[in-house]
Amino acid sequence: MTTSIAAPARLTRFTVLVFAITAGSSAACNYYLQPLLQEVAGQLNVSTATAALLVSASQVGYLCGLALLVPLGDFLERRRMVPALLAASVVALAVSAVAPNFPILLLAVFATGITASAAQVVVPWSSALADPERRGEVVGTVMSGLLLGILVSRVLSGAIAQVGGWRAVLVVAAGIQLVMSVSVYLLAPSTGRAAAGERYSEVLASIFGLIRVHPVLRQRMTLGFLGMACFSGVWTSLAFLLSGAHSSSYHYSEFAIGLFGLAGVVGALGAPVVGRMADRGKLRVVTTLVWAVLLGSWVLLAWGGHSVIVLIVALVIFDFGVQGIHLSNQSAIYALDPAARSRLTTAYMVTYFLGGVAGSVTAGAAYQSGGWGLVCGIGAAATVAGSVLWAVFASPLRRVRPALA
Repeated sequence: MTTSIAAPARLTRFTVLVFAITAGSSAACNYYLQPLLQEVAGQLNVSTATAALLVSASQVGYLCGLALLVPLGDFLERRRMVPALLAASVVALAVSAVAPNFPILLLAVFATGITASAAQVVVPWSSALADPERRGEVVGTVMSGLLLGILVSRVLSGAIAQVGGWRAVLVVAAGIQLVMSVSVYLLAPSTGRAAAGERYSEVLASIFGLIRVHPVLRQRMTLGFLGMACFSGVWTSLAFLLSGAHSSSYHYSEFAIGLFGLAGVVGALGAPVVGRMADRGKLRVVTTLVWAVLLGSWVLLAWGGHSVIVLIVALVIFDFGVQGIHLSNQSAIYALDPAARSRLTTAYMVTYFLGGVAGSVTAGAAYQSGGWGLVCGIGAAATVAGSVLWAVFASPLRRVRPALA
């Protein structure tokens, strides 16, 4: 295998902002329709259960993009690859907006999920361009943009749909992706290929080699799975809680429910703090702290089932904890092999996203069986498991590879 690290390029704060918006707008494409499934079902004459397949289609598409496209970021010119994915996203969203029936919409949403993987090409790209002393801060900023995109998408889709319907939401999303495609191509630095000499089959096979060689990667994949399972579990079941299901005292409209995403936005804004601490060599300490924050947030979340003020505060703390865990994981894995950051991203993010699928499925069944209390109990148990695993992982790493723990 012949590898070479891309030539250094100047990464300005404005470029970081472009990367953050690109990551957020791409990730948001998977979530615009989630609050609008009932409206989609009514217009296309399908059941609610059938309309829910749109969520699965976007998830499967995203996983395909993570597994098959993101690794190419180590071997293709990212300044061309990312705008191409964003342009493909414009086409997929446009087809979705004019889809005459459900099967075509389902296929277009699947394609949108694939192109949304551009977000996970941008993250390692920003890491590769950042100065070592700023890498954690830069990745934290871009990851904040990604999470903000996910959270704000629910608020934005509810507001637009109330005025123009669900098709208008997709038209606006396509317009945003078009603007970002042009912006990235014109404003991002050209860095050349990150590595060369591999065929596509070798690229994919090398991911398993990275997993086998790097214990830190395997450990952070496990922690990421649990963290994302918690995140997905809360935000999946929160809609049920706020709509009054299972004897909940809340009875909010869909638009009001979407506004709770703003609490997550506030929590996500704290992520760069984690990155700065990682840059100062305190990655082990900050990882321990964010797991402690997440564990404590479950007490407030359970209490928030009966108090809206407490619930909002709990969501801020919870999202900071989850985002902090995710960022600490990425800071650790990106230090493993500078020439393989996209493939490291694929290994980590596929597991991370599988945790999200597991969390949403578990939360749905848990809420139906035992309500919000059971969801919080399962989430707290998963967090305890993650904290114990981190304690086990950190102990030998302190002696063997302190810089990567």
